[in-house]
Amino acid sequence: MKKHRGVSLAMMAGLSTYLVAGSPTPAYAMHIMEGFLPVGWAVFWWVVYLPFLVWGVRSLTQITRQHPETKLLLALAGAFTFVLSALKIPSVTGSCSHPTGTGLGAVLFGPTVMSVLGGVVLLFQALLLAHGGLTTLGANAVSMAVIGPFVAYGVYHLVMRSSRRQTLAIFGAAALANLITYVVTSLQLALAFPAATGGVVAAFAKFAGIFALTQIPLAISEGLLTVLVWNWLQTYNREELQVLNVIKQES
Repeated sequence: MKKHRGVSLAMMAGLSTYLVAGSPTPAYAMHIMEGFLPVGWAVFWWVVYLPFLVWGVRSLTQITRQHPETKLLLALAGAFTFVLSALKIPSVTGSCSHPTGTGLGAVLFGPTVMSVLGGVVLLFQALLLAHGGLTTLGANAVSMAVIGPFVAYGVYHLVMRSSRRQTLAIFGAAALANLITYVVTSLQLALAFPAATGGVVAAFAKFAGIFALTQIPLAISEGLLTVLVWNWLQTYNREELQVLNVIKQES
């Protein structure tokens, strides 16, 4: 049974890699792109991100030591984030709309681990797919790999405590992690490029309004897809989910 679960996870990770490698990626479609933010703001977001990265490395090390059997599931969470965040729709100048894929990993391993997995995903996309950039990686990581996962984790546990409807909790975690990522991205762009009239508030309203046209349906779609993946994991990787305490042990 363990061999079957390992093979199924490996197949899913392999399919994820194929979907990314086999998809044409226009260079203009990216997260906040390389060099787009003023230097001061680029440095600021790096400073905000680095403590979460260190925290995440410690959490990741602890999980892999205590539960080495979950390493393949970690790889799957990273691959899921990589694939979904590589599927993009050009939106506001210098940025784009796309799924994020961070909600699943946040529920499975906690939000701090996703600061590492999400950061690695953004680094690979910047280097291999011209998607994002190194100077803006701190800003992109804060929105997608830090705040998004923390929101996903909070939403999941809030819904589970109030209703214990796990499907709804997974959907809400994934969808709202997606939406909050773009709320934060809108704020980052507004802070860097305030409007001549209305300043940061007007700029935020403009950026968020444009993003909302594409991001709301993407968030709903991501929530539904994450539920499907979750159901698949419950079927083939139940023991790993029990080890991580995201589903109850069978009596």
